[in-house]
Amino acid sequence: MPEPTANRAYLSLGSNIDPERNLPAAARELAQYGKIVAVSGVWESRPVGFADQANFLNAAVLLATPLSPHDLKSKAIAEIEARFGRIRDPENVNAPRTIDIDVALFNRDILTIGQRTIPDPDILTRAFVAVPLAELDGDYVHPQDGRTLGTIAAGIKQDQPTLLIRPDVQLR
Repeated sequence: MPEPTANRAYLSLGSNIDPERNLPAAARELAQYGKIVAVSGVWESRPVGFADQANFLNAAVLLATPLSPHDLKSKAIAEIEARFGRIRDPENVNAPRTIDIDVALFNRDILTIGQRTIPDPDILTRAFVAVPLAELDGDYVHPQDGRTLGTIAAGIKQDQPTLLIRPDVQLR
């Protein structure tokens, strides 16, 4: 029987609660839902919106998966975040977290899953999202903006120089 055509899901990962352990562990968990095609480096950034917390570690994973975007978000990602004890505080959406996994891009689709839009709008404004994604596929053309991820990341990184690579933390 032929293998089903895999979707290409570009996932953004972040953590500031035991992130040196949680980011690599979350990447391993994602492999249960498809094949990890590529991983980015791990980047440290200052918290956004709620400054009184530890810095975040961020990364990205390119997952080839048979799952639909809805199933990826509502089943796979929700299960992983629950296993890691992710708590969502409706009063503070920028609160500390064990793991946060977002579908940043899905194939070349433009869609909405629950409250999230894909492509993730943060790709265009946040270095901690754009830079790891550009490491996965710098030539990927943003389906709405028309620029490559490499171009987007280079521009944002200039404006947000506080993003630091963490070579001591590896996703694989």
